[in-house]
Amino acid sequence: MTLAQKNTPKSYIDSFKTSAIKIMHETGVPASIVLGVAMHESGCGNSALAKNLNNQFGVKGEKKIFYYKRKRKITTAYKRYSSIFDSFEDFARIMTERKEFNSLIEKIPHFDYKAWAHSIQKNGYASDRKWSKSVLRIIEKYHLYDFDENPTQQTEITQNN
Repeated sequence: MTLAQKNTPKSYIDSFKTSAIKIMHETGVPASIVLGVAMHESGCGNSALAKNLNNQFGVKGEKKIFYYKRKRKITTAYKRYSSIFDSFEDFARIMTERKEFNSLIEKIPHFDYKAWAHSIQKNGYASDRKWSKSVLRIIEKYHLYDFDENPTQQTEITQNN
């Protein structure tokens, strides 16, 4: 019997950075936030929710869902997605449509990942007081902010060449 290979942070980033950037362009939610929160909440896609339901963010649904884990039927209130990209899109929808978060798009530039993380936590996304610090640690450790296309950084790159 072989164990399923676990995602590493690098393999997760390589697999989903394009999706996160696409969602940033479509919605204004920073790619670093999409990836950082997904990596934190799903353990880089290795959690039971991520593997069985494609749920990268721990989003709850409106009805009970069933899946099997080691031949045991699991009942959960978490949402099932047809793909990981659908999970990413739903997270962005939550950030842009729910009243707790929808003002972030207007108030915070898409490249200010620190303000985004702190504001998401402050507005009730997670109850853990260290949540934003954990997400920021992932974003900074793996340089996920590079995907946010900060205009200041682009100008500096152009001027230095």
